[in-house]
Amino acid sequence: MMPGYHPWYHGNITRSKAEDLLSKAARDGSFLIRDSESIQGAYALCVLFQNCVYTYRILPNEDKKLSVQASEGVPIRFFTMLPELVEAYYSPNMGLVTHLQYSVQREEEVDEEPDSLPPQLPPRHFTADDSKASEQPCKSLSDTYLMRLQHLDLSTIPEDHQVAIQEYFRSSVCLDAEQAQNGNPNLPGLRKLMMALCKNLNSEISHILPALEVFHRALDQQLCSGIGQVPKQVGPSISYRLEQLTKLLYSIEDKAKSSVFESVGYEGGHRKSLIPVVTFEVKQESLAIPTKMFLKVDVEGGKLYFKKSKDGPEDKYFVHNKILQLVKSQKMHAKLVIIVETEKEKILRKEFVFDDTKKREGFCQLLQQMKNKHSEKPEPDMITVFVGTWNMGNAGPPHNINSWFQCKGQGKTQDDTADHIPHDFYVIGTQEDPLGEREWAETVKGVLRNITNISFKQVAINTLWNIRIVVLAKPEHENRISHVFTDSVKTGIANTLGNKGAVGISFMFNGTSFGFVNSHLTSGSEKKLRRNQNYINILRFLNLGDKKLNPFDITHQFTHLFWLGDLNYRVEFPSTEAEYIVTKIKQQQYQELLSKDQLSMEKNEDKVFLHFDEEEITFAPTYRFERDTREKYAYTKAKATGTKYNLPSWCDRILRKSYPLVHVVCQAYGCTNDIMTSDHSPVFASFEVGVASQYVSKQDPDSAPQGGIQIMNCVATLLTKSKTKFFIEFHSSCLESMFLKTSEGENAEHPAGSIKVRFGNQVQLTPIISDPEYLLDQHILICVKSTDCDESYGEGCVALRAAQFCYTEFQITLTHHGEKTGTLTGGIQLHTSEGKPTEKLYDIFHINRKISQTWKQGVIYLFFLLLVDRMSVTQAHDISNPSYMGLSYRSENVTNNGWSYSMPKWTLPNVGAGGKESKKSGYDVSTRSPTGKGSTGEDERTSEMFDNPLYGSMGKSHSRGKDQDHQQKDHLALPDAPLSSSKAADADPDRPPVPTPRNRSFTCSENKPQPPAPVNQHLSAQKKPVVPSRSEGGVAQNRPPLPIKSRPGVPEPQTPKPRDYRESSELPGKHRPPARPGQPHKDRKETS
Repeated sequence: MMPGYHPWYHGNITRSKAEDLLSKAARDGSFLIRDSESIQGAYALCVLFQNCVYTYRILPNEDKKLSVQASEGVPIRFFTMLPELVEAYYSPNMGLVTHLQYSVQREEEVDEEPDSLPPQLPPRHFTADDSKASEQPCKSLSDTYLMRLQHLDLSTIPEDHQVAIQEYFRSSVCLDAEQAQNGNPNLPGLRKLMMALCKNLNSEISHILPALEVFHRALDQQLCSGIGQVPKQVGPSISYRLEQLTKLLYSIEDKAKSSVFESVGYEGGHRKSLIPVVTFEVKQESLAIPTKMFLKVDVEGGKLYFKKSKDGPEDKYFVHNKILQLVKSQKMHAKLVIIVETEKEKILRKEFVFDDTKKREGFCQLLQQMKNKHSEKPEPDMITVFVGTWNMGNAGPPHNINSWFQCKGQGKTQDDTADHIPHDFYVIGTQEDPLGEREWAETVKGVLRNITNISFKQVAINTLWNIRIVVLAKPEHENRISHVFTDSVKTGIANTLGNKGAVGISFMFNGTSFGFVNSHLTSGSEKKLRRNQNYINILRFLNLGDKKLNPFDITHQFTHLFWLGDLNYRVEFPSTEAEYIVTKIKQQQYQELLSKDQLSMEKNEDKVFLHFDEEEITFAPTYRFERDTREKYAYTKAKATGTKYNLPSWCDRILRKSYPLVHVVCQAYGCTNDIMTSDHSPVFASFEVGVASQYVSKQDPDSAPQGGIQIMNCVATLLTKSKTKFFIEFHSSCLESMFLKTSEGENAEHPAGSIKVRFGNQVQLTPIISDPEYLLDQHILICVKSTDCDESYGEGCVALRAAQFCYTEFQITLTHHGEKTGTLTGGIQLHTSEGKPTEKLYDIFHINRKISQTWKQGVIYLFFLLLVDRMSVTQAHDISNPSYMGLSYRSENVTNNGWSYSMPKWTLPNVGAGGKESKKSGYDVSTRSPTGKGSTGEDERTSEMFDNPLYGSMGKSHSRGKDQDHQQKDHLALPDAPLSSSKAADADPDRPPVPTPRNRSFTCSENKPQPPAPVNQHLSAQKKPVVPSRSEGGVAQNRPPLPIKSRPGVPEPQTPKPRDYRESSELPGKHRPPARPGQPHKDRKETS
């Protein structure tokens, strides 16, 4: 429909890029045409008028003729070609806002120069004149091979084999060359030669297979027909028959081992992973005197032994269901508190100090494995995922690559005690991989079989040239995996060659979606912008996941998305600093180098990998080494154009992006030391990931009350100059209707370059299941679209878990094709049926952050337990997972996660009034009701974001980026007087008060909301604080005081040390924590 080159046609550029080009033109009537993002085969005509961009769809009809969707009342005209259409709309009064005047020419992209040219592909068709010219190269090929053959020792080869090989090189090789030139991949001459050489092998296989098949049937108790049967007519392909032989041998080995394990009491059709018993030497303080102790972990037996000597008696132990919590200390990284329940239902608290943090983590992983193994749940709610990436440098792997899969080497690595713990999934990405798919997959399976004693199943494998990704899973998960998709995108020269690009695999694991992308981006230190464009192109064109979610790119389609590969971002230093960089690496001083890491800098500026997380890098750069050593970096490379510098850099990376408020913890991130066949070192990471089951409601669907999700007060701020109307689409698999859309919003004036859109109507979404256990694991995808061309102007995600207790306000960043396109604020309210969510397996872990001040009054503490009990909150979900909590790992350099939730204010009732108010809910919902007077306005946000009992504080000053802080200053409203946090805040009306940090204590949930200070306890920075006595505290005041450390400039008072139940090995019965959800009160076994 559009032959030839036309400067106004820009192909598949993004909408935002089109707006930028038109803005630079800055003349009314400027126009360009791009491909439509919403309809295949359609176009979008973009016209600039009065500094606004108007977009008109160009749609083809059944006869492939084109028409423009212009103003109503204008006759529709049809055109055969785009140039004809453009020529017609140069005329005025055609229904556009203005007629076309100035075409905006496309920017020519300079293609990269490849490091090494890809192999030249032979032409598919030859003319008669070309056939004679091809005879000479063919004859030269034959002569070359015959000459090579004369210099080889053929004495060990049978005479008939010698003749067959010589005959092939003399005549058949030329015939095969002609077949290849004509596009025929089958080489008959080569095939005939292989049949002749393998004649004896073929007959030997026919001789062996019947005996193996009989043995296989004897081991197969079910005697399934068709398994391992020998076909009556053996096919001619030797490779196929060898593959069948290999598979049969593996099957025999698996079934023989299975029979042995079953005879000793193990069940299942696959080989089990036998995790050995591990003993840890620890220290336990008793009366301030450290005592040596030994903790023996028996994963298979489900027992934890406490021993005073290594060879001492094993009479004191706790079974897996009596181990209630593991509380990790952040102040002492090797310290761990183990909370267990005795036979008399008493709670014991044991504190131990390990040799180092790695030993502590190894112990925790073993206990988590024990919990998982002996769980009574039919489906897992937590799995572990290994992710590895390696640029193999076009060289085969060494004999031993175990360290890669065991996370051994530099960086955040696993302890030796975790060597035999198998991951549920292994995701391996390679670049410049010289092996075939089958060879590489069998190599990886063999390594895992040796390490874990398990034959892993292949979920999928995907290859683009030498870029490959393979996903392997435990056999027990085979029936939990569905909806497997694969795709690839080329980003090499002119985006047509696959030497650079990406491969992806996605699938569903029960109710959780996973996506994995392995990419090899443009090389060269100076080609940072080209790498950024590679990333955008992969986002736009990699087609994975649910096809119904086509408005969303892959960063929004999956619960968990992992991006790995040789991303090729370099350390941005001058080439003259090469020796300085090497010196810093030898000293293991990486921070200065990482500050110049291109990926980190581009990511901090929101140019790539927006809202992706990466674990802290604590290992040396993985590129560019001299091969066969890891002691020397080869940072110079001689080329025809001169010396090229490849400074040591972290080219190989693993990043992830997950939906808000889901559980994901990085357990390892590093590189190997002992795999040296390539100039890159393999990189590994392991993750603990929360998953949702395919939920089946326990309630009768006819009698169960109908649940509901209300979304209201939505306001979008869009970074666009488009002149159009907008609406919102809501997508989720938990809804009766897969997607629902609002009516048009009202556009309001806003600063140049952006539009504020209000969507006043309340939207009611109906879930298919109203059980809270199901709904709290679900998410709603949101897409803001234009009415004129149905294209997305931004997407985001809201977690229903945020609205577990009451109406909650949210703010999410809208993105499109990896770029920030605006923000969306609103409120969400969840209506569920009766029921309480069950605890998750990963809730055993807690983080004991620095305790600033303990509870000073027993009365306040008792009331707090009653309040928490009424709110049905028993588990502290902090568990070393900042993403799950909405917090971040490092407070000094926190990136914006793209979402936040402001929980409603809540007030404590007056305890002094005899506790009459204690039965009321702890939340004052009316203060933030969507319809009440206390509702925040469009430009207002509450200044205090109190700790959500489940998710922790979303408003800590250190838990958002600088840009976010700056934005929120304009949106924060001053709180009511009783909620002011300091005199300093009162003195500066424009300064929002400091959000209340959490007080942490063992005797209460470490995530439970810590009330702010009452106004009459505000202290002046000039006055010495007055310390109330214990009898005064909590009775006269309705809230405990704000922690002193949160008040700038206020000295810390010297308070009498209160009684702290954390120092007791046994908690009093009356202070026993509340019951877990779903358990009767008498069975309270776990602290909060």
